[in-house]
Amino acid sequence: MEPFTLQVLAISLVSLLCFQWLFHSASPWLSARLCPRYVSLRSTNSVEWNSRTVSTLHAMIVGLFCLYILQFDDAVNADPVWGDPTLVRINVAITTGYLASDMLLLCFYWRAIGDAYFIIHHLAALFACYYVLGEGMLPYFANFRMLAEFSTPCVNQRWFFEVLGYAKSSTPNMINGMAMTLTFFLVRVAVMPFYYSRMWAVIGSEAYYRVTPGGRAAWIGPSLCLDVMNLLWMHKMARGCLRVLKSISKQSPEKLPKGRLAVREGRSD
Repeated sequence: MEPFTLQVLAISLVSLLCFQWLFHSASPWLSARLCPRYVSLRSTNSVEWNSRTVSTLHAMIVGLFCLYILQFDDAVNADPVWGDPTLVRINVAITTGYLASDMLLLCFYWRAIGDAYFIIHHLAALFACYYVLGEGMLPYFANFRMLAEFSTPCVNQRWFFEVLGYAKSSTPNMINGMAMTLTFFLVRVAVMPFYYSRMWAVIGSEAYYRVTPGGRAAWIGPSLCLDVMNLLWMHKMARGCLRVLKSISKQSPEKLPKGRLAVREGRSD
C-alpha cells in the first residue's frame, strides 16, 4: 500500500461519516431504548453522552485491531520501523476519521463538549498519523500506542454512571472504578518496559537513521511526555481507588449508601 492511496483516503472518509452517523442517529436511537433516563437528560449531557458512546465504540474497534496486529502481523513485528504497514495504516485511517469527526463535533457543540485540550490532542495525534499514512514509518510503535484506547470505555462508563446519578460508592461504580484502574495500568503502564525496550533496540540502527527528523520528533518526544503523564494519572487513580476501598471497609454493610447523587463531571478521554 503506497502512501495516501485512494484506499487510505476512502477508509478515513468512510470512518468519519460512520462516526458522524453513530453520533447523530445510532447512539440517540439505541440509548433511548436501552436507557430510559437518556431522554430526560439535559441537551448538553445528551450531546456528551452520544460523544462518549462513539468514543467507546472507536476504542474497542481500534483496540481489538491493535491486538490482532501485534499477534499476527509478522512483517510489522519483525521490522518495527519499516515493516509492511498495510494493516496498521487501515487501523490508523479509522482513527484519523474518528479524530476528524470528533473535532467537528467539538467545534459545532463547543458549549457542551468544547475543550481546547482535546483540539490540541487531536491535532497532535493527526500529526503523528501522517507519518504512518504518508511515510509508512514506525508502524509497530504507532500500533502499540493505540492499545491505550482500551482504557477509554471504563472512563466513559464512569461518566455515564455519574450523569445518571449513581453514587460513587454504588456497586456498579465501584466495579467500574476497579476495572478502570486495572485496565489503565495494563495498557498504559505495564506495557512501558516492552515499548521502550523495543525503542532502545531500534535507536542507532540503520532503520532508525532512515526515519526523518520530523518522524523522530513525533515518536520519541511525545512518547516520553505521554508516559510521564500516564504515571502521574496512574498514581492519582490508585490513590483514589485505595481511598474508596478504605472508606467502604470502615462501614458496615447496612450503612453503605444506597441512594444516588446527581453529579456532573466534565468530559475526559
